Amino acid sequence: MQLLHTMLRVGDRQRSIDFYTKVIGMDLLRTTERAYQGYTLAFVAFNGGNKNGEAELELTYNHGVSDYDLGSAYGHIALGVGNVAVTCERIREAGGNITREAGPVKGGTTVIAFVEDPDG
Repeated sequence: MQLLHTMLRVGDRQRSIDFYTKVIGMDLLRTTERAYQGYTLAFVAFNGGNKNGEAELELTYNHGVSDYDLGSAYGHIALGVGNVAVTCERIREAGGNITREAGPVKGGTTVIAFVEDPDG
């Protein structure tokens, strides 16, 4: 088995594509317009996505819907990087919002940080 993708509903397709490509550094792999069904898809990933064994993010824009109630079940998307502090600075310089600065996870030594995407 392989994790293929995680789907996120987004309020502004282009804003989200710009965030995941320009701020986070993923590549836009493909888009699909489903006008009849009322939604547009954009797939982003690192290193070519599924074809290279990497999971993808499916950004789903439902036409006419600009915001969502995120609920309490959603947690986070974890990305591995070489240097968390340096990555946070790059994200900040690109306009990203760091909500937890780089530092050890509570009760451990793994260094983590949190970045908020444009939809919160």
